[in-house]
Amino acid sequence: MYYNGVYHLFYQYNPKGAVWGNIVWAHSVSIDLINWNRVEHAIYPSKVFDKYGTWSGSVTILPDNKPVILYTGIVDANNTQVQNYAIPADVSDPLLRKWIKPDNNPLIVADNSINKTQFRDPTTAWLGRDGQWRMVVGSARRHRGVAILYRSRDFLKWTKAQHPLHSSSKTGNWECPDFFPVSLNHTNGLDTSVDGENVKHVLKVSLDDTRFEYYTIGTYDTKNDRYIPDDTMIDGWKGLRLDYGNFYASKTFYDPSKNRRVLWGWANESDVVPKDAIKKGWAGIQAIPRKLWLDPSGKQLVQWPVEELETLRKKKVELRNHNLDKGETVEVEGITAAQADVEVTFSFSSLKNAEEFDPSWTDFYAKDVCAIRGSSVQGGLGPFGLLTLASENLEEYTPVFFRVFKVQDKYKVLMCSDASRSSARSNPKMYKPSFAGFVDVDLSDKKLSLRSLIDHSVVESFGAGGKTCITSRVYPALSLFSEARLLAFNNGIETITIETLNAWSMDKPDR
Repeated sequence: MYYNGVYHLFYQYNPKGAVWGNIVWAHSVSIDLINWNRVEHAIYPSKVFDKYGTWSGSVTILPDNKPVILYTGIVDANNTQVQNYAIPADVSDPLLRKWIKPDNNPLIVADNSINKTQFRDPTTAWLGRDGQWRMVVGSARRHRGVAILYRSRDFLKWTKAQHPLHSSSKTGNWECPDFFPVSLNHTNGLDTSVDGENVKHVLKVSLDDTRFEYYTIGTYDTKNDRYIPDDTMIDGWKGLRLDYGNFYASKTFYDPSKNRRVLWGWANESDVVPKDAIKKGWAGIQAIPRKLWLDPSGKQLVQWPVEELETLRKKKVELRNHNLDKGETVEVEGITAAQADVEVTFSFSSLKNAEEFDPSWTDFYAKDVCAIRGSSVQGGLGPFGLLTLASENLEEYTPVFFRVFKVQDKYKVLMCSDASRSSARSNPKMYKPSFAGFVDVDLSDKKLSLRSLIDHSVVESFGAGGKTCITSRVYPALSLFSEARLLAFNNGIETITIETLNAWSMDKPDR
């Protein structure tokens, strides 16, 4: 949340080790979203209503400028979940270092219609025109994902609505739901309570079954308190995702200081766990915060790293109008390739060499197509992109690239971030997937853009101005620190032109 000039990040944290367990609400503060300082833990198990765990939730700032945390408490060894609240001990403290959990908790206990072990992660609340607060809690009924709706006039006594805000069959337990408005007219963010004309709503859920996140865009029927996804939306496992990679348990908040909605996401470890995590002494990172808005088409969200990240840019190198024929690479020299920010625009003179999209792939996920048509498989129009965290002789590298396919009289753009060659280490338990998503982009100008943020064990990429985003966790054995290289490549028949490439060495933020 943003409160009185300070950003507050609350996050699930184990103070006793680098593996999951003993979860508290850790608390860090910042004035710029980039440089962070840790303060005291905000919430930790201490009362009968959260003795066995203080799990995720959200913050709502009430009209009198008082923040309230809603969170899930675990009350017994059977994993029974209830919804609690906490308030600042002293709102005049600019860092809000101490929080109180009043004794009238829990606010919400699951009734007999709810699975008490799948009942968690209350959202930021929104205020309706009738003066009632609303929020949802993630759950499941059998294998149907559910966003259970609650209402309150005083933020203390909550009543379950007769119907959920929304549900979807065959999606399993919904974790970390997020429900918020977006504007049809501009890229600015909206306060969570905004509704009315020229506003759409987004429902995002983290699916416990797949460990991926999905969202839909639709209409919030305020009269009946129902959310209805647009007809073009896929309301399930093959739907839109905020990020097609290692990205989960995300949450947005409205930032009034810059009139934007900001998305935070968690990228867990893909290394051999728990042994390596314990050895390192830490596990899991927050991805770079992103501004989020509705694409002008209304068909998807767009994301872009917050502008403050650019304050970490140091040495810059440029490349202009450089042609890459089939099989060619060019190294981006003069920067710290292990910690860099790269923006590149590729162009091509023709679409005639686009490969035919195999009809047998129609029901595949994009990642499956990427696994079949990786960066080393020669194509027509593509693959082309970046080889990040590459070793001297390319024994290991993480390619981020595009391939353009033809489907009848249309074109289909695949974006991949392929970790399968990211490490020379051969441990079979290391998770090295091919992550991918399709990019809904107009190719009439015959251009595709890519931005990648590279930071030692993470490659966070934004295709076509943020229409498709992929975060990969990778663990090179050779391309470490000064040994890491960055290259642009083309492995397709069609010549690719690097119209512009700007790359910066990135400074380390103050922790």
